[in-house]
This record gives sequence, structure tokens and C-alpha cells, in this order.
Amino acid sequence: MFDIEKKEIKEELQGKPTVLAQTGEGLGKKVFIESYGCQMNFSDSEIVASIMHENGYRTTANIYETDVIFINTCAIRENAEQRVRQRLKEFKSLKKHKPNLVVGVLGCMAERLKEKFLEEEKLVDIVVGPDAYRSLPDLVSQVEDGQKAVNVLLSLEETYADINPVRLGGNGISAFISIMRGCDNMCSFCVVPFTRGRERSRNPETIVQEAKELYEAGYREVTLLGQNVDSYLWFGGGPKKEFKNLSEEEKKNSVNFAQLISRVASISKDLRIRYTTSNPRDMTDEVLEVMAAYPNICRYIHLPVQSGNTAVLERMNRGYSREEYMDRIHAIKKYLPDCAISTDIITGFCGETEEEHADTISLMKEVGFDYAYMFKYSERPNTLAQRKYKDDVPDEVKGRRLQEVIELQTQLSLESNKRDIGKIFEVLVEGPSKKNEAEYYGRNSQNKVIVFPKENVKPGNYVSVRVNDCTSATLIGEIVR
Repeated sequence: MFDIEKKEIKEELQGKPTVLAQTGEGLGKKVFIESYGCQMNFSDSEIVASIMHENGYRTTANIYETDVIFINTCAIRENAEQRVRQRLKEFKSLKKHKPNLVVGVLGCMAERLKEKFLEEEKLVDIVVGPDAYRSLPDLVSQVEDGQKAVNVLLSLEETYADINPVRLGGNGISAFISIMRGCDNMCSFCVVPFTRGRERSRNPETIVQEAKELYEAGYREVTLLGQNVDSYLWFGGGPKKEFKNLSEEEKKNSVNFAQLISRVASISKDLRIRYTTSNPRDMTDEVLEVMAAYPNICRYIHLPVQSGNTAVLERMNRGYSREEYMDRIHAIKKYLPDCAISTDIITGFCGETEEEHADTISLMKEVGFDYAYMFKYSERPNTLAQRKYKDDVPDEVKGRRLQEVIELQTQLSLESNKRDIGKIFEVLVEGPSKKNEAEYYGRNSQNKVIVFPKENVKPGNYVSVRVNDCTSATLIGEIVR
């Protein structure tokens, strides 16, 4: 019956986001994992896969053969939540034909909506927040016994430091390493502090060990992940404290972010180090000095600005002014003249005037961002902005301002790429180009994608590539000896 109607179900599920799963081998039950949102969610899915693997499950990319579906969700914007809701409705087609199929919602959306998913939506069997993934095997067993299962407790200590993630859907070249969890910044537009809890850093020894194991397994690039990596501070565990509030013993044994990336970069000159995301108010010159000292720490910094106007930044509770942001930009260019800089921009935040929007445009031109992630403001329930400010910028105005930002950034990205024509970059080969099987693609230290004829190289190799042409998104080159 199920096989006969598989075509009908497949038509309903086609064209969906890339699945973070790999086909497992051997007997036992199977789990299918699909992730939305930020890199932290993709990293969390690898932790979930490891936990399930240790309890007898194998990951699969075949949704028709799975016993359990986990959808790892994002709550940062309303559009992301709507996509998840639609996806869950589509999974109901599978449950019609596989009554014992277990469907679980994980991550930020689960934390935000909690029991409402079970009570109102009736689309899922399990709801689990980001700090409760260790309980997943037990919760699946509860569902198999006929119960609904919820665990959305936030933790002050959980970092999953002892779990070796199962690398899913990757290229075997690049991997994520989570170094901290949670966020204390309380930006007025953001739900992350409510969905991921208080900031806490992971033991640096476990981070270095994970990076070493990845290098020995053939990986040549790691990205250190955190909601705000610059505030990483290990002093023995628990919620983050300011350095000045540490005891003398804690200060003596503490490790900050600059010291951490120095340790990871020291593993091997052939292991590239990237990190994301930075907060301008926490980025120190010490971090930039360490980056300058290690050629294998990539010359790329993602530094979200959100707005170029100080009054808007105050309403956003970002903790810095336009001038303070530009001070960090000048520091980056001082220590790392060849560093690429990307950013996040929100248009149409509460009360934003045309003059305030114009300040964002002028800041973009002043910085000359290499690329950017651009969005129009989406009000999120229970945030400070939702409670304190009126979402009073009409949607058509938000959209028009967003289009102006996108058009300008496309121009800036093209100009940045044109400046690279004729230059030679060291490129880490990541795999075949999606558009041309005769070409490979890789990224340079500045995180720019370069495509080039394959020749006699393979993924994982470092090659020197001269740039001959470009688009606004891609550099086009050839290998030079």
C-alpha cells in the first residue's frame, strides 16, 4: 500500500530544503533529520544524529524508509516558522501510510511554542528544545508507548562538549564546531535569548580535541560557531561571567576567544580556521592581532551591523553606535588589510524613517561590504521590540528599502570581486561545481567562492588560482603552478 502511493507523497514533498542526513548502514531503526535556519542548527543536527546513533538508530536520507523524522527549526523570522508549519502538514501524508512514524520538532521554534505544537497543531509527537537533545531516545520511546513527549527545559550548563557529532551531509573537507551556546545580548528584535537560553562556553580542551580529530580524519577547515563568539570565556563552566567578576583562580585558568582561536590554529598550518558570529561591541584588538599572526585563520569576518543609524541601533538594543561600529571596521582594516567583511542588515525596523534608512545606505558605501545577509523586519512575539515598539513601517516601505539595500550590495559585491581579477589566491578545493562538472569550486581565505577547471587535483587539496573574471557572487579563475 505504502509503495503504491509513494509517488503521490513524493509529489507533495518535492523541492524542499536540503536534508541534513546520510544513509546509514546496518540494521536497526532509522532517523531522518531536516534542518532550517542558522549554522548552529545544522551543527545541532549533527549532535542529535550522534545521540540517536548511540541509541541504535542510523541516519537516512530516504524519508520513505525512516522510523523517526526530526525537523530542526528556526524561529528568527516569521517566514521560517511558516515554512516549518507547511512542512509538518506535508509529513502528515507519510503518517497516513506509516501510523507508527514518529515526528518531532526540535530547536528554537520548539522552545518558543512548546506545548502549543501538541495542543493546537496536532502535527507532531515530540517537542524538544535546544538544551534537551540528550532526552530524545527516551522521548521517542514514550511516543511508541502511546504518549506525547515534551522537553523544553533550558540549561545553564549544557554544551554537549562530550558528544562527538556525526558529520551529516558534508563534503568531508569543512566542518562546524560549536564553542558556546545561548546569548546574553537581548537585542530587542531577537528571540534567541529566549529560545537558546543564557550564554555558556564550552571547555576549550574539548574544542581543540574535536578540531584535531577532524584534521586527522581529513578535514581541512573548521568553523567555530557561537551566537556571539567574541564573548567566549571559559573559566570552569556555567553561565558566562565578566572577566572582572572572576575569582583570581578563575582568571588564572580562564581562556578567552583570542586564546582559543590561537590554540585551534596551532594544530596545523594546513587546517583553516573560520568563525561566526561576531558582535561589534565584543570584538577586541586582541582577536585581530591573533588573526594577523596566523595565516591559517581566514581573512574574513562577519560583523552584523543591522542598521547604520545610532538611534535605530539604540532601539534595537545593539549596544554600540554607528561610530563605535566604524571603529571596529577601521581596526579590522588596520590589522588585516586583506580581510573581507560581511554583515547583516534589517530594513524597516520599528520607527525607522527615510533619513535613518539613508544612514544605512551611507554606512554600506563607507564600509564597502564584500557581501551581506539582508532582511526586512519581522516582528517576533514576546521580544522587547514587540512589547515596547509599534511595528509601524508599512510592509511595502520595508520591501522597497530592502530592495535598495540589495541593489547596492550587489553593486558593492561586484566591485569587490572585480578588484580581485588578476590576483592569485590559495583555494581549498571543496568539490565539483554545481553548474559545470568539468570545474571544481572552493573558497579563498576571504570566503569568496572561486570556480576553475578541475585539472589534476581533488577535494581537500590546496591550489593556487588566478582570478580571470567574476560575477557579483563568484570569482572565475584557473589553477597556476
